[in-house]
Parts: sequence; structure tokens; C-alpha cells
Amino acid sequence: MEKPLLEHPLVHPPAPLSAAAPVTPDEAARLLALDPPAYWLDIARELTWTTPPDTALDGTLGDFRYYPGATGNVSVNCLDRHPSERTALLYEREDGHRETWTYGALTDATARFAAALQDLGVTKGDRVAIYLGNVPEAFIAIHACYRIGAIYSVIFAGFSASAVRDRLVDAQPKVVVCTDATLRRGKAVPLKATLDEALRGLHVPHVIVARRVDPAASLREGEHDFHALLQATTRRADPVPMEANEPGFIIYTSGTTSKPKGLVHAGLGFLAGAYANVKWALNLQPSDVYWCTADVGWLTFPIFALVGGLAHGATHVIYEGGIDTPTPARPYALIERYGVNKVFTAPTALRMLRRAGDAALAPHDLSRLDLISLVGEPLDPETWHWTQGTLGAGRVFVNNTYGQTETGTAWASSMVGLTPTRPGSCGHPLPGYRARIVRDDGQEAAPGELGALTLTEPFPCLARTVWGDHDRYVQTYLTDHPGAYAASDAALIDADGQLWVTGRLDDVMNVAGHRIGTMEMEAALITHPAVSEAAVVAQPDDLKGAVPVAFVVLRGDAATHDGFAGELAEAIVQGVGPIARPARVIVTPTVPRTRSGKIMRRLLRDLLVTGDVSGDLTSLDNPDAIEVVKGRIAQA
Repeated sequence: MEKPLLEHPLVHPPAPLSAAAPVTPDEAARLLALDPPAYWLDIARELTWTTPPDTALDGTLGDFRYYPGATGNVSVNCLDRHPSERTALLYEREDGHRETWTYGALTDATARFAAALQDLGVTKGDRVAIYLGNVPEAFIAIHACYRIGAIYSVIFAGFSASAVRDRLVDAQPKVVVCTDATLRRGKAVPLKATLDEALRGLHVPHVIVARRVDPAASLREGEHDFHALLQATTRRADPVPMEANEPGFIIYTSGTTSKPKGLVHAGLGFLAGAYANVKWALNLQPSDVYWCTADVGWLTFPIFALVGGLAHGATHVIYEGGIDTPTPARPYALIERYGVNKVFTAPTALRMLRRAGDAALAPHDLSRLDLISLVGEPLDPETWHWTQGTLGAGRVFVNNTYGQTETGTAWASSMVGLTPTRPGSCGHPLPGYRARIVRDDGQEAAPGELGALTLTEPFPCLARTVWGDHDRYVQTYLTDHPGAYAASDAALIDADGQLWVTGRLDDVMNVAGHRIGTMEMEAALITHPAVSEAAVVAQPDDLKGAVPVAFVVLRGDAATHDGFAGELAEAIVQGVGPIARPARVIVTPTVPRTRSGKIMRRLLRDLLVTGDVSGDLTSLDNPDAIEVVKGRIAQA
């Protein structure tokens, strides 16, 4: 990575956040230096247990147990232990429908729904598929599973029937919980109809449908209405004590050429990691009004809302729909209406707001907002500075983080109020994690040197296996770097200990013998005032091995002109160096994205090299973008 990015000055947390920090700076330094097992025992003491742990770690990567023999229940930690009158959820739907749930009401509904599941024959270890959007029923159903020891699997509401079917076949659930539909960008997305198609020829004993969009939506014979079932159940299920390493849920990652992997996370192990993650990355307090913009189908939402967020007892804003509907000002209106002071979102969402222009922001009072934390994609410094200076009026701390579905947390972050960040970086490894950057020869990389990102010690929230296929887990994550978990991401750690994740290892290109990550090229493009988003991919080249090709999405009011592509290419040269000059710059109105907003660079690379896309497309949110990009490649 070139020096300009690494030489951005460190940004220290503002005084108000430092004054409210959960520990002193000296204590933070002690925790960072502590051996991971000792640290995780410290964290365990902040949780509620039936049988508290007296041992931290037994085993090593690939076969380990954290808190062996300890028992407890996730739902108790997230619901029962908080004051019943405190507001838990402030729910709003795209069409303006709103609901308010207290912790007491949420706990009661969860305990009764858990009893209803038991009455349907669900016992500890049975699977329950959750095919829901960001609705209160998702909180109820998931914590009902935690309460009785059922293993839940969230299926993303944007998946096709084929993708839903694959996950049902793999997990073999006893129950599927869904809604009739969900709203997104002014349209009703028919979840129940998609589920019906996915279930053809399959046997799932019970389907429970929450009729939220159309109260009169028809049910098939034998299917259950969520709210009628809940109303008819007066018994409250007692929380089942679970051993700390017993499975809590399965979450599927999209594969590139093979079937999705069902990653298995331990229930209480995940709780410990998520609780600690929220403590440091958000310093979430019971008095906070907090909005996590992620979708329940991606692990960000369970980490930072469903489990980690609720474990801290804050009030959560829950939004169902497209956050840019009916206009990009919708997020500002939500923050103002509910007095949100902390937000967890994705760099893509911030780039969307920046692309829309500052006029949408002007009428809204965001004066309570003091923290924006992020995860999902590399964050360019330009967007960081716009967020801090324009959206946040200079007072907001921007905390970019890094994690994966497999790690169960965003384990690299600033410790909010305690440690600094550098614009564009992902903070530093949090207490309890040991990161190592590895060169191609297997040796540890020097500070500032790009290499493969690994984690060398286990932690409670690391996925334990692939459902039904432990060999696949070992082959995927534990063979490339023996004795370490391989993230398959390219990264470096700078001289100040800040982590920079530049993208997938596949996205690191070797141009005439020079290893270049895509993040620095994309960051250079976004410094151009006309550019809203950029994605750089490698195109094979007979002479140089590979050359970069840039895809650029313009800001709403920007226009091209003769020489514009050359102007953008020069921005990369100025920001990175002549070796990074792109072979082509392709201006396009859209790029393929996941539902969570990530640019699918793999598909851009496919379109560039072969003219078509391949592999798993289940997470693609905007299939129309494929033809649009194809046309722009042909014109460029």
C-alpha cells in the first residue's frame, strides 16, 4: 500500500466519548495485552450464567471448547435481565407503520412463542428456519429458539426460491417461520409465495406465517398464523440451560462455485463475542437510542442488534425496507425522529448518502448523533472525512471495523472512547484476538507490508464447523496456514498497529511484479469530486500478468466530458503511482450488489474476462445490473 493512505493522521476519540468510556485507558491497555483465554474469562463475568465458567479454553483451532461445562441461556442475557418497562424496539416500516416494544413485552412474547414451538414438538437441537425481514417477529422467533435450545437458521429475505430450498434441504428444519411479504422500495416482496415454491417436494412439519402486509393472506391447510398461535399460548417456556459450546445457530455463506456453507456458531460463545464486540465498537449504554441498519439475514444484525445489542439493554431502532425510500433523506428523518445517538451501518450506505448530495441532510437535526460505526467493505478516507465533517458536523466519531461471518464479530475496531483510528483503516485487533499478516513464504509480514490475514488463536465466537461437513470447514479455513485461521483477505498492519483490509486475496493483483491491493486505487478514485463509488478488478495481461480496470459510479449531479476517463486514471496515478494506471475506466450507472450493499467485484471480474457471470448468485440484489455493466464494458 502506498504511503499517502498510511500517513493520514490518527484520529482520537472526542472528549464526550472518552468521558463515557467503559474502562480507563490503563485498563484498556491491560486488556489488550492480556492472553486471550484470561480476557474471555473476564468478559464472561459480565454475563448471566446458570453455571459460571471456571475454565476458559480447552483445545486448539479446529477442535476447541470455550467455557467448557458452563451453562446459561442467551435469551436471559438479552431480554430477562433488563428492566421490563424499558423500550427495547422502535420499529418502523417503509410505509410508515410503527410499533414500540418494551423489554417486558418482548420477553413475554418470546417465552410464549417458545412454548408454542415446544407444543409443536420442537426440542433442544431441532432446527427452526427463520425467513423474515427486520420485523419484531424476528426477535421473538430467534430468542424463542435460544430459550428452548433449538438451532435457528436465518434465511435472507431477498433470496430466490432455489436459494431458500438449498438451505432448507441442508438444515432439515422442523419449523419454518416467515412473513407473508416484506416491503422494499415501494413493492411487496412475497416471502410466503417464495417459500411455497421452495418447499415443493420437501417435507417441513410446520410452517408459521406472520401476516404483516396482508392480514387476509391465505394459509395452506396445516399452516399456522403467527399471531393467532402466540395469542392462544398462555404458557411461558422456561429458559433451558445450554452448555457454552452447544450449537446456537447456522448461518450460510454464499459460495462461488459450490453450495453455500452452513457455518455453526455456539450460542453462548457467540453471545460472549457479540457482547464484547458491542462494548468496544459502540460502548452501547441503556440510555442510548441506537440503529443498526443491517438486514437480519446477515450476521451483522445478530452481532450488533439481536444478541450483542440487546445484551447491553439499549433501545433499538428497527427499520424494514429500503433506507433510501422514498428519498435518500429517509435515514436522516429516522435519526431525527427517534433521537438516535449511535448508528451501525456499512460504508456502502454512507457512499449512497454522499452520492445523493448534501441538500437532503440540511433540514434534519442530527445533533444527538455522536458515533457511527461501520463494517462490510473497505472504507475510503474520502467517505470517512465526509461522514465525520459533513454528516457528523465535526463532532461524530467514525469507527470503521472489520469482521467476517466466520469470526462472529467485527474483531478489529477502535475501542470507542479509548483508542484512535486512522481514516480508511479498520482500527486494531480488539482484546481477545491475535492477528498475523503472512507473506507468500509463510513468514510474518513487516509493518506496512501486504499479505494474507490470519488469526492464530481461537475465540468463543469463531464458527466451530460447517453443518454436516467438518472436513470442509478444515479444508476451507485451517489448511492454507497451518495452526491459524485463514481469512482469505489481503491486509496489512501499519506502524501504529492499525489494520488495513484491502479486499479478498483474489483481488490483489500482481502488475509487472508489483503487488497492489484494490482498496488504495478505489480510494484514489473517490477523491475525484464526480465519483461516488469505485470498484477495481484485475484483468489478465500477457505482458504484465494483470492490469487494473476501474468501474466508476458517478455522483448524482456529475457529468462526463471528453478526457474524463483519462482524468480518473490520472487520479489513481497521483494517489498510488504510475504502476497502478488502469487499462480502462468504465463509467456505469450501477454495479452488481448484494442486498447489504456490497459491490460484487467477483461478478465484475467475470464480466470483464468472460463476458458472463458464474457461480453462486443468490446474494445478488439487482440482477438488472449485469446487462447494464455488460453494455458499458462493450462501449468502453
